[in-house]
Amino acid sequence: MGLLLCKWWTVAWMAILHPFYVSVTEITHNAAKKELEVSCRIFADDLENTLKTQYKTSFDIIKPANRQQVEKMIADYLSQHLQITLDGKKVSLRFLGYKIEEDAVWSFLSAENIAAPKKVAVMNDLLYQQHPSQINMIHVIVGGKRQSTKLDNPKASAVMEF
Repeated sequence: MGLLLCKWWTVAWMAILHPFYVSVTEITHNAAKKELEVSCRIFADDLENTLKTQYKTSFDIIKPANRQQVEKMIADYLSQHLQITLDGKKVSLRFLGYKIEEDAVWSFLSAENIAAPKKVAVMNDLLYQQHPSQINMIHVIVGGKRQSTKLDNPKASAVMEF
């Protein structure tokens, strides 16, 4: 009985800690380096399950047996589901890697030789196929000015002007 109660309490506690599906993407223009710096925070279990489904494979995102393979899957997935257009021109993002922090995967991308944009368009449908209630928060920082928006599935795009 004690083990059953313990398992129930663990499941209930996990539901309280992670009852919703959300990602956070921050896009920062670094004027000094003329770079676009992008970071995405996604719950590790959600991203892992999504990648397992899409690539029909099994792995552990936190302690992968083949980290390069996992990085390639994350990079490919992000390139399909996160696109940034600056002043009407699509930006080619380079995947730099990922790290695990608590229950989240932080993925990092960048683009070089980027002048400060006046208009930033973002298409972000991360995890939309897997989670109808997915929310994707977007923060864009240009010239020290920050604008944020929330994309509720199925809304996948936003435009911000600076």
